[in-house]
Amino acid sequence: MHRRRRTALLLSAALVAAAPLLAACGNDAHPGAAAVVGGERITIAQLENRVNQVREAQRDASSDEAQYEQITAKTGNLTRQTLHGMVLERVLDRAAEDAGVTVTRRDVQQYRASLEKELGGAEGLELNWLQRYNVAPEQLEESLRSDVEVQKLATTLGADLNTEQGSDTFWAALADASKKLNIDLNPRYGAWDVKEPGRVDAKTPWVREVTATGSESA
Repeated sequence: MHRRRRTALLLSAALVAAAPLLAACGNDAHPGAAAVVGGERITIAQLENRVNQVREAQRDASSDEAQYEQITAKTGNLTRQTLHGMVLERVLDRAAEDAGVTVTRRDVQQYRASLEKELGGAEGLELNWLQRYNVAPEQLEESLRSDVEVQKLATTLGADLNTEQGSDTFWAALADASKKLNIDLNPRYGAWDVKEPGRVDAKTPWVREVTATGSESA
């Protein structure tokens, strides 16, 4: 596997951890918000729009309805995974800012060009990111930017992501950024672990576990 592909896998691994479905009961602390990060809201509407973009892309890439249903069955936690990614993007931005790391449009264009060459052009890249990371074409540029940001941040920190020590150094920087951003998730989507940045299942009196078959909880 090429080194540049490991960055996508690094973030992807944090997004696909299995978790039981949750449903919220009672009032949310921030009505209409899926999360509040650094005082800025990620609205439920924004989250749903991203999820819908992925679902539409998955349907377009499916040969028939049966294949589409198989794909959606395998990505039943897409809503939570998507929110985790949206929050993690902001955490990564803060960690990069703290380290004095910047990502230019040229950086992203060069990275994209190298991936397109490797994966058979723009369509090949879009399909690969959709299938492997649940990233819709409309979200691809932002995803690639995060990849570049990971690479540059790791270099600045002197963190070799291929080693346990290097990965620990990298995630420690993200944990510090998480604390500074005071992340607050709507309880229906879990909670945020500032020690190991990521969404975890919320254990609060107003949240109950539910089960669902063939559908995803929102």
